[in-house]
Amino acid sequence: MIFDILTLLPEACTAYLKASILGRAQKAGLIEVRLTNIRDFAFDRHRTVDDAPYGGGNGMVMKVEPLVAALESLPGQPRPRIVLMAPQGQPFTQALAAELAGLDRLVIICGRYEGIDERVRQLAVDQEISLGDFVLSGGELPALAVVDAVSRLIPGVLGGECSAAADSFSDGLLEHPHYTRPPEFRGLTVPEVLTSGNHAAIERWRRKESLRRTLRKRPELLQQACLDPEDEKLLFEIRGEIAEIEPG
Repeated sequence: MIFDILTLLPEACTAYLKASILGRAQKAGLIEVRLTNIRDFAFDRHRTVDDAPYGGGNGMVMKVEPLVAALESLPGQPRPRIVLMAPQGQPFTQALAAELAGLDRLVIICGRYEGIDERVRQLAVDQEISLGDFVLSGGELPALAVVDAVSRLIPGVLGGECSAAADSFSDGLLEHPHYTRPPEFRGLTVPEVLTSGNHAAIERWRRKESLRRTLRKRPELLQQACLDPEDEKLLFEIRGEIAEIEPG
């Protein structure tokens, strides 16, 4: 899969893209991430990419000409989906990451300042994506989050498909707790079942703790999750345990 990131700060993205999973995935040819500096497409000698908003107001607005010129400099094929990282966009979820992972190519525009000239949206943007109801200084961090989340779902990137399948939200639930050595630290011990060697019991514990964590932290997810009769049985057990600990 090919990612094109349009940004005013390519240097802010470089280190993260070269590190760990994303770096290995690029070296293996599983993904390609290309950075385009929008400032390279400014037309004046000062390389101006922003200007005061029409009608007055605070801040500056990213100009339409450099952004559109940067977009038009990209290869036309395969036809990409063009997304803009913006606070008013569609919330980014695991389901949306899975949808984007099915594309051949994704172009991500990183906004900055007070935003972009509305005509960029009208001319080029297919979709707007938001990481949440908060505002950042620019779209670079959200863009990297999208690239990371989407890349994890591309076959081979994690080295084993079960790794992504077990992540939080992949099946509509939060992930179960994890433990590694030592078996005891400052009075806190690893649950005995995890060292028992009983794989069926371990899987049941993990599923139960996934359900418990979801019930406590994100109960609304249970309304949409695909739960089988065994899950319902585990939830009944969990609610009974909670009632014993927190009577009334």
